[in-house]
Amino acid sequence: MNALTKSALVELPVEGMTCASCVGRVERALKKVPGVRSAVVNLATEKASLSLDDPSQAQTVVPAAIAAVEKAGYAVPQRQFDLQVDGMTCASCVGRVERALQKVPGVQSASVNLATERASVQASDGTDVSVLIAAIAKAGYEAAPVPQAREGQAVEDATAQRQAAERESLRKSLIFAAVFALPVFLLEMGGHMVPAFHHWIAQTIGTQNSWYIQFILTAIVLFGPGRRFFAKGVPALLRGAPDMNSLVAVGTTAAFAYSVVATFMPQLLPAGTVNVYYEAAAVIVALILLGRFLEARAKGNTSEAIRRLVQLQARTARVRRDGVVQELDIAQVRAGDVIEVRPGERIPVDGEVIEGQSFVDESMISGEPVPVEKTEGAEVVGGTVNQNGALAFKATKVGADTLLAQIIRMVEQAQGSKLPIQALVDKITMWFVPAVMAAALLTFAVWLIWGPSPALSFALVNAVAVLIIACPCAMGLATPTSIMVGTGRAAQMGVLLRKGEALQQLKDARVVAVDKTGTLTKGRPELTDLVLAHHLNVGLQRSTVLAQVAAVEDRSEHPIARAIVDAAKAEGLQIPAISAFESVTGFGVRAVVDAAKVEIGADRFMRELGLSVDGFASEAQRLGSEGKTPLYAAIGGQLAAMIAVADPIKPTTKPAIDALHALGLKVAMITGDNRHTAEAIARQLGIDEVVAEVLPGGKVEAVQRLKAEHGTLAYVGDGINDAPALAEADVGIAIGTGTDIAIEAADVVLMSGDLSGVPNAIALSKATMKNIGENLFWAFAYNVALIPVAAGALYPVNGTLLSPVFAAGAMALSSVFVLSNALRLKRFKV
Repeated sequence: MNALTKSALVELPVEGMTCASCVGRVERALKKVPGVRSAVVNLATEKASLSLDDPSQAQTVVPAAIAAVEKAGYAVPQRQFDLQVDGMTCASCVGRVERALQKVPGVQSASVNLATERASVQASDGTDVSVLIAAIAKAGYEAAPVPQAREGQAVEDATAQRQAAERESLRKSLIFAAVFALPVFLLEMGGHMVPAFHHWIAQTIGTQNSWYIQFILTAIVLFGPGRRFFAKGVPALLRGAPDMNSLVAVGTTAAFAYSVVATFMPQLLPAGTVNVYYEAAAVIVALILLGRFLEARAKGNTSEAIRRLVQLQARTARVRRDGVVQELDIAQVRAGDVIEVRPGERIPVDGEVIEGQSFVDESMISGEPVPVEKTEGAEVVGGTVNQNGALAFKATKVGADTLLAQIIRMVEQAQGSKLPIQALVDKITMWFVPAVMAAALLTFAVWLIWGPSPALSFALVNAVAVLIIACPCAMGLATPTSIMVGTGRAAQMGVLLRKGEALQQLKDARVVAVDKTGTLTKGRPELTDLVLAHHLNVGLQRSTVLAQVAAVEDRSEHPIARAIVDAAKAEGLQIPAISAFESVTGFGVRAVVDAAKVEIGADRFMRELGLSVDGFASEAQRLGSEGKTPLYAAIGGQLAAMIAVADPIKPTTKPAIDALHALGLKVAMITGDNRHTAEAIARQLGIDEVVAEVLPGGKVEAVQRLKAEHGTLAYVGDGINDAPALAEADVGIAIGTGTDIAIEAADVVLMSGDLSGVPNAIALSKATMKNIGENLFWAFAYNVALIPVAAGALYPVNGTLLSPVFAAGAMALSSVFVLSNALRLKRFKV
């Protein structure tokens, strides 16, 4: 790494320096940063070496130094490291790993997720990953870089394999612990529940022999399957950073040690306190292992969305090479290869169809259930399923560049992110375990001093119950598990959350601002109306009129002309040859088609030709109200038809806007188009506010004004000109069929390519945040309510005490409840 903590020296790469004055400017900026003793900048190596006053303050000084360099007009290249972290069991572990990483010089931020068991670190370019791993190891955990898929190869779900191995290990440990803990429970608690059984034990094997047997069985449980709690909990305790394992280790050790003294050295205990609690130690281990096993199973289900996406990737492809079709591993497919796909097969990579016709099921990518027709020139997406025809296509994107690989990366990033609400939870849980240990010590002291006889026994049992019942696991899992399931469900619905924070912000949206072209509309002009003059026979003449008009317009590259030609071709019309083509400046075009003069233009061109357009007055008024500008066609000196070309509204737009209104949201349109057209479309769709005729900068100003007036704003757009507004909005939502620049600037991507994903995303956001609220309420209410009960707070009232065994069961169920509640989001429907 370019940061040496022993000498308090930090090296930062600096980009953009061109001369000695740049060096001086960067040095002066760095020397002004509090905590920087000296700064030396090297133009040749493009690095700044900082000497710090206090190495322990690197986590605050380095981000300030980076900000100073950027403010001076230069850049410090950043790099993201994704690490798999093993050994974390609760929210306290998360805070500990984050603090360890943030102390590494060069690290700007670190975010750790308990549910995904990953750490995401933003650090200066050149940071050595081994130093990050060493920092995590010093904190008591194991880490390794998250494996990356090799170019062109299907992504391997290594996390799923690791989780499966962990589940199997826990399952074996649970069975082992249960087999040895059950006899201990029966020998000790059986006598309490069935007095006759107690007498039978005393008369057959004897109470003392029963204790010897319990000692042996409990020792096997503690030092066998229970060893994992000691291996992690004791070192954490010695470092002064206790975690969930420490609570279990201390609690079971206290119960076991007291029982050992009562069994082998009873004379050391006060009269009346010679009791054993082997069953508490053994059963606590078994129950907590049960909780961990159920938790591991539920965790596996939370990441099911990623596994399903990974399974969409084809393993092989049939590629044409050297005149022969070869079946190759997907890793061997290169951009430019021609690939054949049979009916029913999965399309292996992204590409463009060059042969064949078929329908392709793209529901796994877009969420749209209707198969899409693919003919020559159409784009196909890897992971989708070919239906009934054979296709050949040229590969355009392979490996990590395919849309599916990008979707998987986006979902993983969203699942690993933290919501703003998690910051508060982390602050609380950082002190939770030490507070529980203090509460246990206080409980022990209070019962020992003021408790009834036998005070020592009461003190021990209640202190152990406090240690065992506390459940920071539930607090740590409450938010990330809901995010994982929520973002996964969103991906299945065709909504990609590029940033997990968008989940929380979408819930608070008060206004949705939308771009018009490509968002509300299809984004390309189409022939929407062809109205024939009354003297023409509609059934016979429409195709003739359209073909002749298209023949003249075929000479033009204007979008309106192209729309007319495309409409004629779509209807299968033969476009005739023309002669004497002429463009009449300011009026229109004319040519001779099939020996008849065809003239096309606006109403003023028709008047110039001495033709009245009054017969189309009512239709022209209708088109005007819809924001369309009519054109007219005269054939053989007679007015033949009125034509309208427009960018048509998507059929899904009106229902989507109605759904947004049903959610109580205002809808505003922000467009660069003319006001007349924009307001006509707004009237058709029921849009509340229109901002028209604005440039990209004007869109940003409109977003800022709407935010000030209404509150949290989500902006939906698809073009390059929407990128600034997408970045300015509280939540930027890009249409997946739009430009890469718009998608990069957005927080959410709608793969379906229409507005219907917006109400779906907002509804899912509300459901996810409600789910998180339920989880957090349960996690905190559980601990707040039951820790005092475990301490014996109800004993003076009604004599209620909580056995450590029941405390362990309650603790295990707490985590399982949180995970099960999060999994309900998998069934979310709008």
